[in-house]
Amino acid sequence: MGGHVSEKAASFVQESSEWVRKPRGIDANLKNYGKVYKTFKWKNAEKEFDWHKTKKVNVVHEMIDRHANSARKDKTALHYWDPAPSAGNPRGREEKYTFLDLKDQSSRFGNVLKKFGVKKGDRVAVFLPRTPELYISILGINRLGASPVPLVEAFMEEALFDRLSNSEASAVVTAPALLSRIPFKKLPSLKHLFLAGEKDAAGFECPGGVDAHDYFEEVQSASPSLAPVWLSLDDGLVIHYTSGSTGRSKGVLHRQYAMVGHYQTAKWALDLGDDDVYWCTADPGWVTGTSYGIYGPWTLGISSLVLGGRFSAELWYRAIEKYKVSMWYSAPTAFRLLMSQGKELAKKFNLKSLRHICSVGEPLNPEALRWVRDLTGIAPHETWWMTETGMQIVCNYRSLDFKIGSTGKSFPGTVASIIDDKGREVPPNTLGNLAVKTGWPSMMTEIWGNKEKYDEYFRIKGWYLSGDTAYKDKDGFIWFAGRADDVIKTAGERVGPFEVESALVQHPAVAEAGVIGKPDAVRGQIIKAYISLRQGHSASETLKKEIADFVKRTMAGHAAPREIEFCERVPKTRSGKIMRRVLRAWDQGLPVGDTSTMEE
Repeated sequence: MGGHVSEKAASFVQESSEWVRKPRGIDANLKNYGKVYKTFKWKNAEKEFDWHKTKKVNVVHEMIDRHANSARKDKTALHYWDPAPSAGNPRGREEKYTFLDLKDQSSRFGNVLKKFGVKKGDRVAVFLPRTPELYISILGINRLGASPVPLVEAFMEEALFDRLSNSEASAVVTAPALLSRIPFKKLPSLKHLFLAGEKDAAGFECPGGVDAHDYFEEVQSASPSLAPVWLSLDDGLVIHYTSGSTGRSKGVLHRQYAMVGHYQTAKWALDLGDDDVYWCTADPGWVTGTSYGIYGPWTLGISSLVLGGRFSAELWYRAIEKYKVSMWYSAPTAFRLLMSQGKELAKKFNLKSLRHICSVGEPLNPEALRWVRDLTGIAPHETWWMTETGMQIVCNYRSLDFKIGSTGKSFPGTVASIIDDKGREVPPNTLGNLAVKTGWPSMMTEIWGNKEKYDEYFRIKGWYLSGDTAYKDKDGFIWFAGRADDVIKTAGERVGPFEVESALVQHPAVAEAGVIGKPDAVRGQIIKAYISLRQGHSASETLKKEIADFVKRTMAGHAAPREIEFCERVPKTRSGKIMRRVLRAWDQGLPVGDTSTMEE
């Protein structure tokens, strides 16, 4: 792959005259990106961990026990808030857990697992809403040297079967409300069920071969003392299943050494410090919710907020004000949902505690960036990475000027570049494969049970192929274009769907846009856009023409959609990625397949 990006298209996406400029001498953990990038080695970061001296490895020691055994023992590690009333909690739940509390609770659950035969190397699934029990369960599983398999609360039976059967999970932690989705009879490896909820396990009849246990009763009666099972750096840490936005989900195994990448990126890209109250809005069922909702911040000893329940703009603003959140890590989809509620609601709350904001999950379009900046005074910083990379790879940094719309620059210790199909790096402003030189700490070690698929990612020697397309400008900034499979070839031109979507959402009538290539006998493909409209705008043929002409004027004639279809919502995964396979199915009138990963 390789093709020059048209000058007009490049200038539209890059908006190269508009920078986010940083005050000189800004108090960031990473103060001089250029100097550090040239000199940093991962061996330097290893010295921050106890295992560097003791040779005893377990992530739970590094992120919980060492803090619980230090002056940080009484520091709040987890603020939890869900104001929604329930049968067991008519006033909602508001709790906090110190590092010492998490050591106690994770030891108790680790002892419960040990009692029922779970051991090093086993896989234990966690299928829970965002509650303290979800986080404690993952810590308890890791404490035993087993590998957690976090699953998103929204998954339905087909998605659960794929993940539980592939991982051969021997146990699952879940809530009563989610039980009916688990296909127990089709999962011969599943032996134990731990129920954490308002109805205990006694009210549920398990099929033969599966034993049900009440989570709270078992944890309460267990010992609060359990030393971590000591491991090697190459032993398993977590198995994450990809979102399925481009096909069947794959189990990505990360090793214990990944903690080094989590630690350093949380320190330099998220810029976390001792006094921060940090809020990662991602569910731990997605990799962001573990790498940067659990492993990264707690290896640094940071206080984190977890907000339960469904999305509510008012609740989100109230949480930032109530807990004085200083670092906020969220997704463009969330920012746009907040945008849709208008600024008047946001102005009712004090958001001045915020000092840094980062974005993840999909490319951050310039309009959303400007809106958040106008609201808070802080421009969200893009972070690009994937389930397979395990950590942030391309970022914009708190002390470094960056261009609005750009994905950023390689994290120190990594090399992300644009290459052609033969592994050659391409010139500036040339569309190609976004790839990463192998060897970073959080690089996946296995696609569970599928070596052939794993090898595909590394088919060009020395490179991990992300499957994304991008280009690098003359200043070294990387610009995301789209998935390689999604690049549209129309009348001899190569068009990245993201650049068209970025143009579309700048039209005042467009709330969300998803773009695909549609087969065409003359042009090879034409560009088709699915668009949801902002309030106050109605679908019409006139509006379709106006939107297409807008893209033609601002971007390029060949990039303007030749077909536009209005829809209520553009289908996305809960991690924010547009599900183009669903759009293609809509276009062709085919079944859409498993949609349990789709946001509501």
